[in-house]
Amino acid sequence: MDILFKRKRDRDLSNKNVLLQKIFRGNPRRHKLIRARLDELADAENLDVMRHIPQAYCHELKGGRKGQLAVKLDRGCRMVFESANDPVPKKEDGGLDWSQVTAIRILKLTEDYHD
Repeated sequence: MDILFKRKRDRDLSNKNVLLQKIFRGNPRRHKLIRARLDELADAENLDVMRHIPQAYCHELKGGRKGQLAVKLDRGCRMVFESANDPVPKKEDGGLDWSQVTAIRILKLTEDYHD
């Protein structure tokens, strides 16, 4: 899958493992999980593949975050993204067609929206 980034800083962090390690030196587990999720997303043919990776817990968000998705990192921390396909692929019922999402845009590398 193609991965785009909303913020240049997140793109730079994800493309330079040394920077990612430096930012998360106090939490090496999170660094490893960010790298793993980015690799899983990049290797996936489409977003539907992520449904079958239980540790990723890929899910759609609700409410004011409708249209956004997240994968689990650690504790309450998630990586938040959206479909970057234009137009966003929809099913007949209006829901997101995960099998047609082949590009995503990372909105936040790490966020705990549970607070």
